[in-house]
Amino acid sequence: MTGSDGFAPAESLDGFGSLGDPVDDYSAYAVGLDSDEFDDVGPMPVLAVVGRPNVGKSTLVNRILGRREAVVEDRPGVTRDRVAYDAIWNGRRFTVVDTGGWEPDAQGLQARVKEQAEIAVGMADAVLLVVDAGVGATDTDEAVVKVLRKAGKPVVLAANKVDDARTEADAAGLWSLGLGEPYAVSALHGRGSGDLLDAVLAALPEAPHDVDRAPGGPRRVALLGKPNVGKSSLLNKVTGEDRSVVHEVAGTTVDPVDELVELGGKTWRFVDTAGIRRRAHEASGAEYYAVLRTEAALEKAEVAVVLVDASEVLSEQDLRIISMVEESGRALVIAYNKWDLVDEDRRYYLDREIERDLVRVTWAPRINLSARTGWHADRLVPAIETALEGWETRVPTARLNAFLGQLVSATPPPVRSGKQPKILFATQPSTRPPKFVLFASGFLEASYRRFIERRLREEFGFAGSPIEISVRVREKRGKG
Repeated sequence: MTGSDGFAPAESLDGFGSLGDPVDDYSAYAVGLDSDEFDDVGPMPVLAVVGRPNVGKSTLVNRILGRREAVVEDRPGVTRDRVAYDAIWNGRRFTVVDTGGWEPDAQGLQARVKEQAEIAVGMADAVLLVVDAGVGATDTDEAVVKVLRKAGKPVVLAANKVDDARTEADAAGLWSLGLGEPYAVSALHGRGSGDLLDAVLAALPEAPHDVDRAPGGPRRVALLGKPNVGKSSLLNKVTGEDRSVVHEVAGTTVDPVDELVELGGKTWRFVDTAGIRRRAHEASGAEYYAVLRTEAALEKAEVAVVLVDASEVLSEQDLRIISMVEESGRALVIAYNKWDLVDEDRRYYLDREIERDLVRVTWAPRINLSARTGWHADRLVPAIETALEGWETRVPTARLNAFLGQLVSATPPPVRSGKQPKILFATQPSTRPPKFVLFASGFLEASYRRFIERRLREEFGFAGSPIEISVRVREKRGKG
C-alpha cells in the first residue's frame, strides 16, 4: 500500500495487503473452490438455485460452496442478478447459479429479477428449488413449479429451515408439489446438506474430462463506480444480452456478476460489481457485504474500469474509488459514461474538473462512451489493452540506470541537512504494477520522487498503471 506521499515504503516490495473478505469458519459439508481455478477447465454442469424470496437460497449457496460468497441478509430481495459460483463435491465440479426471489406476478424491478431467474433455469442442466419447510407450499411455490415443469429440466426439491428432528415432519408436506422426495436441510446449520448434494450430482450430467487446459486464462476486468453510473448497462452492452439487472433504482447490483466476453478477437472476463457509496466500515447490512465483495473482485482483477457519470459533477466518492484502484496496484481505465447526456456547457466544466481533481491519475486512459446506446463502446478494449501493457512494462536495469544517471546530472536531488544525497543504483524488481527501488546515500524528498515518477512515465510510458517507488538508504559503516 502507498504512503501519504503516494509512494510505497521499501518494506512493501514483497506484496500487497489483502482487500478480500475474511473467510469465516463455515463448517461446510462441501468444498468450494476459487473461481480462478476454473478459468481454463472448460464448461462445467450448471445448477440453478431458485425459489420465492427469503427462503434461504443464498444461504444454501454459501453452504454448498463452503464459504461466504453470496450476500445474505434477513430481508427479501437482496439477491437480484444471477450470480455464478464454482464448487466441488465428492470430486465432481459444477457451477452453482444463485438467483433472486421468483415472484410470478412481479412488477418493476422484481420483474427484471424474475427474468434473470428464468434465464438461469433455461441455461442450467438441473434446478434446485428451495422451499421454506416451516411455511409449507405456497401459491408462489406452486406457480414456480409449473414454470419448471415447462422447462423440462431435472428438479431437486430442498425443504429448507429444517433445523432439528422436530421440524422434519414439515418437509413431508412438500410431497404435494409433485417433484418427488423433498430433501430436508438447514442451510444455516448444514443439516442434511450431504444428502442434498448427492441428489444434485445424480441430476447433473458428468463434467467433461478431456478438456485441454490452456496456460493462463481470460484477462479479468472489474467494472467499478458509485451506484447508478451504468456498470450493469455496460456489461449488458458488451455481452449483447441482459446479463445484469438494470433499473433506475440505485444499488440494483449487490453480488459481483462475471461473464466471459468476446471483444476485439480476445476473451475477457468482465466483472460487474456493486456500486460503492461509502467505505466498508461505514456501511451496514447487505451494503457492507456488497462493498467487501467489490473489494475482493478488484483484488482478483488485473485492470479496473472506473465508470463516472459524465453528466454530473465529479464527486468525492468518484475520486475515492479511483484512489482505491490506484492503491490496490491494478491497471486503471476511466470511462465517462452517459456522454449522450452531456451538452457543451457541461463538457467545458468537466474539462476543468479533470484538470483540478484528477491530476494524480493523468496517466490513466480516459474514454467517453454511452453504455445505453453503445456509442464508443468499441474504444473500451484498446484502452484496456493500453493499461495492461503499461501494467506489465519492465525496464532493463542497464537502461534504467543510464536514464537515472542523465536525470540526476541534469537535476540533482535537493540538499538535505547540508548534504546532497546521491542515487547509487536502481532496479525494477517486479511488474503488475511496476515497482522500482532506488539505492541512495541519503533520504530523497517526496517531491523529488514524484519528479522521478513523472520522468519515468515520459521516457518509458506506463500508461494506465500506477508506479511504486521506494528508497533504500545506504547504512553508514561504524568505525573500528
